[in-house]
Amino acid sequence: MLDAALEGLVTKKAADCRAALTAAGVAVIPSALADDRLGPLLLASEFCTDVLCRFPAECAAMAIAGEFDRPNTRPYYAAALAAELAEIADETQWMQRIRRYRNRQMLRWVYRDVNGLCSLEELTDELSEFAEAAVDAAIAFAEDPLKQRHGEPVGEDSGQIQRMVVLGMGKLGAQELNLSSDIDLIFSYAEPGETNGKFCISNQEYFIKLGQAVIRLLDQVTADGFVFRIDMRLRPWGDGSALALSFTAMERYYEQHGREWERYAFIKALPIAGDLAGGEELLATLRPFVYRRYIDFSAFAALREMKGMIEREVRRKDMADNVKLGSGGIRDVEFIAQAFQLIRGGVHKALQQRPLLPVMNVLVDLGLLPAAVRDDLAAAYRFLRQVEHRIQALHDHQTQLLPLDPAGQARLAASLGFAGWADFYAALERHRDKVREQFRLVVVERVEAKAATPASDKARALWLDSCDVSPEVMAELGFKQAAESAERLQALRTGRALRTLPLLSRERLDQFMPLLIEEISAHAESDLALTRCLPLVESVLRRTSYLVMLLENPAALQRMVTLCAASPWIADELARYPVLLDELLNAETLYTPPQKEQLLSELRQQLLRVPHDDVEEQMRVLRIFKKSHVLRVAASDLQGTLPLMKVSDYLSWIAEAVLESVVGLSWQQMTARYGFPRRADGSLSTGDFMVAGYGKLGGIELGYGSDLDLVFVHNVANDDDTDGPKPISGGEFYARMAQKIISLLTTSTSAGQLYEVDMRLRPSGNSGMLVSSLKAQEEYQLHHAWTWEHQALVRARLVAGDEALGRLFDDLRRRVLCQPRDLAKLRAEVLEMRQKMRDHLSSTAKNPGSHVFDLKHDAGGIVDIEFMVQYGVLAWANTYPELARYSDNVRILDGFAACGCMPADLAVRLKEAYLAFRAQSHRLALAQQPARVAPTEFVEIRALVQQCWNNLFEIV
Repeated sequence: MLDAALEGLVTKKAADCRAALTAAGVAVIPSALADDRLGPLLLASEFCTDVLCRFPAECAAMAIAGEFDRPNTRPYYAAALAAELAEIADETQWMQRIRRYRNRQMLRWVYRDVNGLCSLEELTDELSEFAEAAVDAAIAFAEDPLKQRHGEPVGEDSGQIQRMVVLGMGKLGAQELNLSSDIDLIFSYAEPGETNGKFCISNQEYFIKLGQAVIRLLDQVTADGFVFRIDMRLRPWGDGSALALSFTAMERYYEQHGREWERYAFIKALPIAGDLAGGEELLATLRPFVYRRYIDFSAFAALREMKGMIEREVRRKDMADNVKLGSGGIRDVEFIAQAFQLIRGGVHKALQQRPLLPVMNVLVDLGLLPAAVRDDLAAAYRFLRQVEHRIQALHDHQTQLLPLDPAGQARLAASLGFAGWADFYAALERHRDKVREQFRLVVVERVEAKAATPASDKARALWLDSCDVSPEVMAELGFKQAAESAERLQALRTGRALRTLPLLSRERLDQFMPLLIEEISAHAESDLALTRCLPLVESVLRRTSYLVMLLENPAALQRMVTLCAASPWIADELARYPVLLDELLNAETLYTPPQKEQLLSELRQQLLRVPHDDVEEQMRVLRIFKKSHVLRVAASDLQGTLPLMKVSDYLSWIAEAVLESVVGLSWQQMTARYGFPRRADGSLSTGDFMVAGYGKLGGIELGYGSDLDLVFVHNVANDDDTDGPKPISGGEFYARMAQKIISLLTTSTSAGQLYEVDMRLRPSGNSGMLVSSLKAQEEYQLHHAWTWEHQALVRARLVAGDEALGRLFDDLRRRVLCQPRDLAKLRAEVLEMRQKMRDHLSSTAKNPGSHVFDLKHDAGGIVDIEFMVQYGVLAWANTYPELARYSDNVRILDGFAACGCMPADLAVRLKEAYLAFRAQSHRLALAQQPARVAPTEFVEIRALVQQCWNNLFEIV
């Protein structure tokens, strides 16, 4: 029985629907739309109510024809859509017709689901078949105008007409689509070549245009809604890469760059439209990438890593009640099955299936899963999918979050047949608990941390005693500045923040604080550690899930205390961004930062889960990614597991991964709005844009607080318009794209800022264009640049964007650096620039009478070494072109020695001096101190650098 409020809601909506049917001339209400059948639909879905009221005659006709009472078995939708869309040539009309058809079918699917007229398998298979038919119909409609203009694409080897291959990924590939799912697609084609029409274009360009049209036809939101949201981010290299790739390019990518999570994604890959036979051929070539020939237990680690990333996202976004991603949700059931598929699928071919439930049966047959466990997981999966469908049916939104408002909770519970929210939630938790337990047993395979034992009596009494914190007890625990530390602890204990805490949060804090005090007391610098850890505690008082995490992971708590005591910078970062505490859970990853390719892959995975148009969330993901990995580098630096050169390498790689992703996001947003810019030959650009890093980034010498010196370069026709709905010139396209990149990097959000960006090294500095063509760069560098700009070019290199353009830029860089120069004039100009810098930036310039040594700007410091290196390249690269090969000072100094331009022992000593200065700079940055030391430090090194300076520049 429904409560009065829900019964009143259904009664009113039923009256509205009957009125709409009567107004549309439906004299007799079909039995399928009688109150006993209509009520569950109206309770479950506002969207379907709206469809019924907007199109009453059409819905009544469906009911009279019996469409609500019978399943539509394959291949129903291919023929149905062909009839529905027959002889429509106008794009707007085609889009309207298919959207309205989809909405009516949506009403039918929800109707059958809520009235118990179909199984989960029937419903998801119909949804999947409709998606397949819709993509095929969109291809057929979009191809006609393309063929008329460009002809058909022809393979360069076979001479055969090429057709688009569309792979469905995720739930579409498994034919398990849900009610309001997006569809993950990958576009491909067999062979490169050209079209055979009047306006000939490459096959790739043809299929990119075709793919863009298909996406627009199905994804674009109109007054009638959408057909499917389309996600293309699972394609090789993700956003920013070509929308369609040849089979050869696909094979090469997965052979050379494929990641574990892409193996996971391809378990469900299925050709769903276009050239189905070609799609099967492609998947056959990729099968060895997905399924290893041996039992592959490394998949456990990969799945745990993926699950960990999802759990962090759930925690960050407070999505514990997400029935898909939350603990014990749909994704966990999928992980359990797919762990076995990745590990054993190459040996047991029966596991190479896409749908989930049949895989569970195979696992039982193989003795890998008890039948009772299979039954529990299958029941949980069906229940969770039903809940997911009810949540999505309400407004046709792609969400898996349980409602928070009491009215929404009551409505969902009643729609699922429960007396109230408490009964429903208890049933949900019973299912999720069973999934959690099996996920822990099958996938997590973690080494159990030691139990969080009761804290010592002294630490417990110190925090929980009703009296003030006792300095005497603090001293007994080992605090040297006991009175001051007791005062700090007392200030937290009696502060306003604690007085207003909810009861559960206070209980968690009272569990946590004795453990923290005990851990800190064991540290050699206990007073310092306490001072630095308390702001972190204050920052998470209302997000006590982080306290629970530390309670359950004593090793993470120990690492937190150690790192905070070692570095005020780390302590400050953790206090400002507690989400970084997740990094402390695993010592192996904390103290072993990933390589560049792993960084790119991880960031791409995180961005894949962000909607295309959610710029705010993209910025948050980028910022947390950067901060978490810089934290790993800092932890490894302090631990001594990373040498100086590697610290700078990793910090530079993090910046490059961020820049690569930012360029891809900006390109995607720009092309979606304006289309693609054109090259000089009229063909459409698929990139032709690069970011050059200068300074520390260019020299692979980034520090913890370094800004990014960037220059943007493109290589398309400045004046030709883009091919999109809002055409702009190529020059304007890249200028706007550069602005987007800078905005993504520099905007301050709640997660901070990515990087400060300095663009003053572009041609003509701040007065110049934000992005210039390669041709303009060449003209400026060869004929107008100052000597100091050529000095800067020594440390320039491609850091993100088009690699082909990067090679052209590097060729230009080498030509400029290898020009013959008047050495006397060069020497004078370098000395003049160095003196200007000393006059403005040295320690005495900033503070006359200063008695410190500025590691960077004072005589004998870092900048002197950099200027000597830059002078040497400009002076000697004409004779020794190999000196223009590298952009970092260390390898350039090696080059000086190899070419005989500098004695080998002197080059070694200069390198050691340079690395010593940089190492000290890193240490001071982590201590939040300026890069200055006492004048008594580095005396011999400074003397060496100054002597080299005087000798090189012939200063007596």
